[in-house]
Amino acid sequence: MRVSKKTDYALRALFTLVDHFGSGPIPIRELARRNDVPKKFLEQIMLALKERGWVDSMPGLRGGYRLARSPEKITMGEVVRHFDGILAPIECVSVAGYKRCSQEPVCRFRRVFLEARNAVAHLMDRATLADVARGNPVSKPEVLDAGFMGGEGI
Repeated sequence: MRVSKKTDYALRALFTLVDHFGSGPIPIRELARRNDVPKKFLEQIMLALKERGWVDSMPGLRGGYRLARSPEKITMGEVVRHFDGILAPIECVSVAGYKRCSQEPVCRFRRVFLEARNAVAHLMDRATLADVARGNPVSKPEVLDAGFMGGEGI
C-alpha cells in the first residue's frame, strides 16, 4: 500500500488538530507551516476534510480549522479511503476498485495480496486518530530493522 501526498498531508493536518482538540482553531497558515505542506494544496485538502464533516472552519482574525468530530470517531482507514480510494495492493483483491484478472482461476499469489489487504484494512479501520496520537513516532532503527531484509524493497 502506498498513500498519496494528499493523504499524507491530510493526516499531518488532522494530527495537528488532534493535538489541539478542545482548544481554539488553528489558522491554515499555521497548519501549513507546522506540517511542511504547501498552503494552497492544504486549502484544498481542508475543504475536502470539511465536506466529510471531520473539520470545521471559523472565519475571521482568530479563525482557522478545528476537529468537528472527536478523534475517537475518525479512523485512518476512513481518511486513506477518502483520498486514495482503496487499501488493496492490487485491483483483483479490491472491493471498491475490483477489476477481474484473466489469471484469477489459477493465480496462487493473489491470496497473499488478499491477506495483505485484509491485514491493512483491519489495522487501519481500528486505528482511530485518538489511538494513533497517543503513540510514539517511529524511530529510524525500527524502519531499518534487519529482520526485514535490511529494508531492501520495502
